[in-house]
Amino acid sequence: MSRHRRPRVARWRHAALQRGAGPFEGTVHRFDCAVEHFGNFVGVVSEHLAQDEHGALTSGRQLQRGHEGDKAVFVTGANRGIGQALVHEALNRGARRVYAAARRPGTHPDARATPLTLDVTDAAQIQRAVDQVKALDILVNNAGVADYDDLSDRSVLERHLAVNLVGTFDVTQAFLPLLMRSRGAVVNNLSVNAVAPLPVIPAYSISKAAAFNLTQSLRVLLAGRGVRVHAVLTGPVDTDMTRGFDIPKAAPKSLARAIFDGVQRAEDEIFPDPMSESVAHSWRIGAAKMLERQYAELLDPQPVQ
Repeated sequence: MSRHRRPRVARWRHAALQRGAGPFEGTVHRFDCAVEHFGNFVGVVSEHLAQDEHGALTSGRQLQRGHEGDKAVFVTGANRGIGQALVHEALNRGARRVYAAARRPGTHPDARATPLTLDVTDAAQIQRAVDQVKALDILVNNAGVADYDDLSDRSVLERHLAVNLVGTFDVTQAFLPLLMRSRGAVVNNLSVNAVAPLPVIPAYSISKAAAFNLTQSLRVLLAGRGVRVHAVLTGPVDTDMTRGFDIPKAAPKSLARAIFDGVQRAEDEIFPDPMSESVAHSWRIGAAKMLERQYAELLDPQPVQ
């Protein structure tokens, strides 16, 4: 480190100590401030990208709508919010079968929808779900947990990792043979917080960042087996998870359409709402994406048989 940088770091540390700043000092105040600033940011973005349900977010509808037709789709966390919207959208697009998996699955009037009981942290339940699925084209890892925290409790972080990271990994591994057979796709519903952590939900942000890295790794490792892997980087969505945020939120229905449109367009990263779309271009041309592509070239994938 050059000499002129050290005093600046030292002054920053001294100022922080003088303020009594610690990892959890003033958590409530910082939470309020963070929510206010985050809400202001999202509001500006939403005004800039304001559009109705038939705007740019669903431009993929100009493509052939039959992409999900005659396909089998499996959605985790399917009993509410985004998961429920994904089930409806897959059915609307003509899916042959949609497996709606959740810890407490609901019923669906469409005979093509099959409710399944699934806790993604339960290996036995994962195996039972696999046993009930004969063919699969699209796996959507949507199940997740998001709690407010300040990283003071290790168990909270472990819970987020167990569901959002390990659960995604275990479900994907379990269904991989079926996806390889169909040359199908894995769709991991993540968050823009996978790219930059939101301070009021750090455990969630950490788990989604790890799941994003998992997604990028699987993308390279499975390319030679004919399986596509997509990362969905969502912004605020109007679900139970965001009930405490008084900010502009995308509707789950529009999000589900944008996700399947992104799969149809074979996008590595899908930015399905106004807030996430605001960072899409900079992500796609940025250093991190460039480095991901360069690293991918180090692995010579086995050709699809």
